[in-house]
Amino acid sequence: MTSGATGGHGDRGDGQEDPEHEEKDRGGQRTHGAHGRPPTPRERWEAFKQSPYFPAVVLVFILAAAAGLFAGSYTYAMANPTPHRIPAAVVEGPRSPYATEFVKGMDEALDASLELHRYPDGAAARAALEEQKVFVILRSEGDGVLMQVAGASGASVAQLLGDTGVKVADTIGVQLTVKDVKPLGEGDPRGLALFYISLAAVIIGFVGAIQLSVHARALLPLERILFTLGYALLGGFTIAAVVDWGLGALDLPFVQSWMILAFTMFTSGMVFTMFNTLMGRWAMIPTWGVMVLLGNPSSGGAVSWPLLPSLLGHVGRWLPPGASVNAQHTAVYYQGHQYVFPYLVLGAWALVSCTVFWVWRHRHPGGRDRMPEHAAAAT
Repeated sequence: MTSGATGGHGDRGDGQEDPEHEEKDRGGQRTHGAHGRPPTPRERWEAFKQSPYFPAVVLVFILAAAAGLFAGSYTYAMANPTPHRIPAAVVEGPRSPYATEFVKGMDEALDASLELHRYPDGAAARAALEEQKVFVILRSEGDGVLMQVAGASGASVAQLLGDTGVKVADTIGVQLTVKDVKPLGEGDPRGLALFYISLAAVIIGFVGAIQLSVHARALLPLERILFTLGYALLGGFTIAAVVDWGLGALDLPFVQSWMILAFTMFTSGMVFTMFNTLMGRWAMIPTWGVMVLLGNPSSGGAVSWPLLPSLLGHVGRWLPPGASVNAQHTAVYYQGHQYVFPYLVLGAWALVSCTVFWVWRHRHPGGRDRMPEHAAAAT
């Protein structure tokens, strides 16, 4: 019954086994050809790479490294903020006897980090403060010194300047008056709310793109871009509504803040989509590195840029999280003094990401042309 004309593996066609295919193992049981020999190390490695264990093992090490890098990047940037360069306005004109000595003492106490800009009068100095060119105004007032800080430019910087000014004034015996001429909102006394809403837009932006790649893999390239824009618009509206209307933490210029948040979410989502096109399943690594490990600590949201390590203070403005924080910060606290730079940064990242995705869309793991026939039919 089993020795028909077609034969089996190792059958010569006459019902007898071909001795070239017949081997015996140590137990005396028959094995057949290559199926009987143990796999070589190369074959074992190739089989391991094709198994689900390979990416799982790689992810174990990646996640462990990411945990350490995540903690390290935030600790490095925020645990011990140190002044590096603080632009300060000094008003020329009549000065109290201690004014020059106070400015010199401030510079020494801050380890020569004050970058002095001299203005002819208080109005010119205040205009520079409104345009965010300086963080503090120093001027004579009677026999003492007036220090005008801007909490909205950075609560950490304003607190550092105020605390240092009091110590210097006590040392040289001068009367000091500190005024916050640009305070933060009552619902956000530490100035962290803008950082948090920008952080939410960044994280949900690329997490949304990840979910589209998992649960809506069959989307065509244009459909993927449009759905990314869709959840960005709706998500940005939700963030602004919860923080402003729901919690009252910020008095947002609602439409402008909504559009900034949506722009941030869309850019973040397309950054992941770009890396997914270029790197496939490992796209999360560069996305997390650019947007979270480097972008968020250097954004200036939690610690203002004059107190960040100098390299981070410069790099952060060119990344989407920093651009988002800067755009929101100016929109909320410096209406009438808008800068186009943060919008250009977000636009450049979004444009490059969309272009890379579109040009190399055939490499993206999604699309209906890559789905199994039964799945495509179901879709």
